[in-house]
Amino acid sequence: MDYAKQTGSCGIDCFNCELHEANADTDARRAVDERVPQLAGVTCKGCREQGGCVLSSAPCATRECAESKGVSFCFECTDFPCERLNPTADGASRYPHNLKIYNLCRMKAVGIDAWAKEAAAIRGRYFKGTFRLGDAPQAD
Repeated sequence: MDYAKQTGSCGIDCFNCELHEANADTDARRAVDERVPQLAGVTCKGCREQGGCVLSSAPCATRECAESKGVSFCFECTDFPCERLNPTADGASRYPHNLKIYNLCRMKAVGIDAWAKEAAAIRGRYFKGTFRLGDAPQAD
């Protein structure tokens, strides 16, 4: 898999999303279809190939910004990190968007392919991990 093509400019790992076409026949996808019936059967090829996220009809301002600056990933920009990547509490329990800066820093540090091997575990810690003062978040 070409992980660079399957990762958003912002650092979101499209290839791990339950809506990604590669994940259409997984237990995680079936759980999404049961929980959110309006998404049943909706698949995505990844934001780069699809031209944006299937969850929004609005253009992605972060993607447009990266394209206008001629960078593939936000970590390549002289303004990184910027306010477009600022984490928010809104939707944090459902969406991986607060992982963007961490993902981008890991990509810059270890490379896209090495980060991609870690991405599922990073996502798992985000959604299922616990926070202990003095420790990194741990998966349950």
